[in-house]
This record gives sequence, C-alpha cells and structure tokens, in this order.
Amino acid sequence: MKLTVHDVAGKEVETIEVDDAVFGITPNVPVVHQALVTSRANKRVGTAHTKTRGEVSYSTKKIRSQKGTGRSRQGSIGAPQHRHGGIVFGPRSRSYAKDLPKKMRRLAIRSVLSAKAADGSLRVVQSLPSATPSTKAMKGVIASLGFERSVLVVTGETNENVKASARNLPSVGLLPAAYLNVQDMLDHQGLLMTVDAVRGAEAIWGGERAAKKRSSKAEA
Repeated sequence: MKLTVHDVAGKEVETIEVDDAVFGITPNVPVVHQALVTSRANKRVGTAHTKTRGEVSYSTKKIRSQKGTGRSRQGSIGAPQHRHGGIVFGPRSRSYAKDLPKKMRRLAIRSVLSAKAADGSLRVVQSLPSATPSTKAMKGVIASLGFERSVLVVTGETNENVKASARNLPSVGLLPAAYLNVQDMLDHQGLLMTVDAVRGAEAIWGGERAAKKRSSKAEA
C-alpha cells in the first residue's frame, strides 16, 4: 500500500510504501469497540464511596424507650432513616479496570489506522516545524493539509518544541507513535503522522514485512 507524503505547505512531494498489515487491513469493528470500552473503563477512578449504618460514627445509646411512648420503635441513630445515618445501596469504591489481550489491542490499533487511511482522514507529512515552538506554524501546517475539525498529530519521538506548538490549539492532540491508542484516534476526526511516525507504527504493530525488516537490520 502507498501513502502520499506532503510538505508543510500541503504540497504532495512523494509517495511511500507502507505495511498493508498496519494500514491496509479490513477493520475489525467489534474488536475496536472492545478496545474503546476497555480504554474508557481503565480511566475511571471509582472512588465514590458511601458509608453503611455499620460504618458511620454515632452514639450507641438507644434513642428512646422501646415501649410506653406511643412512638415508633427506634434502636439506632445511625439507621438510614435518620439524618447523617448510613446510606442504603449507595456507591462503593471499586475498580472498573478491564483487560484486553495483546493481540486484540494490536488488531484494534491496526484497524483504526487502516480505517483512517481508507476514508482519507490520514495525512502524512515529511516533518513538522521543530526548530522553535510556534503555535502559528503548527496551525498553518494543519490548515494547509485540509483538516477542518479535530486532529491527532503523531510524531516519531517526543519533541518538546512540537509539543509546545500544539498544546495551545484546543482541537489538536499530540502523541508519539509508541503511545498511539484507539481512544485518542477515535476522539479526533483527522490523523496527521510524520514519516517517522509511520515507520514507528510499522515497527511496533507491523506484520511479517516489518519483522523481516527488523531482522535484516539487526543482521547488518
């Protein structure tokens, strides 16, 4: 599969051959859904906690006599019907964490990358302005590549100048290729990757072709 590479002005400068196992598969929607649910569940804190009548602090003295008053029988001021008493069926602290098999996580990422490449939401740029931080320059690159809504920018490695250029743009996210995930890709309409990021994604989530490349480089 081939992807067109643009410069920072939006002009097409070349095409690169990419791994079909990463950018050219048929997306597996159920697996992508499971990966998204898992990602969102793992971000839940789950610290909401209410006390039952056995946990609240209160006097153990009986409120009033059991008989002879003509009023209802009340044995504990910590009972749920009293103010500041225990809570019935309230939320309890818990973990919402879910686990997803490694193969499913990798398939989900490849599925989203392939879907973005197929529908034209993926753009590849040679490199991003990184000499000095410049929000204006980053905004210009995004506009020149035709992104009108939110966009996730993926770089090969973490670059502090690029990070500083993108952080003040409300509809722009930034990630290095090694931290690419399903939720961030789906939360943004567009995906902008540098050539280094594309090669990094191939190295991490690639199929046999990427494995052969890695082994040949190691032998050399």
